[in-house]
Amino acid sequence: MTDLEFLDQAERLLAGVETSCDRINDESDADLDNQRVGGMVTITFANRSQIVINLQKPLHEVWLAARCGGFHYKFDGAQWQDTKGQGEFWASLSRYASEQSGQALAFHA
Repeated sequence: MTDLEFLDQAERLLAGVETSCDRINDESDADLDNQRVGGMVTITFANRSQIVINLQKPLHEVWLAARCGGFHYKFDGAQWQDTKGQGEFWASLSRYASEQSGQALAFHA
């Protein structure tokens, strides 16, 4: 994957996170606050816990930090997969966000 291909895919992922936050706020009382600064999106929940998603451009990875730990994802040509086999990005984000918010939240591209 070239740098430009990585940036294109990573930008789609970050935009999808922002769109999902907006959709979740419209459809539920989750009250997510998402802020984007460059290649980083911070999601803050009503209980003040956070999930941070940021780009690691030199490694062509997306990193996700949640209350339960930190995770690295690489694009495999179809999906963003955890580098240690812990699953796909969107499913993981949904699980960690649900844990932190205390209600079922579904994030997707």
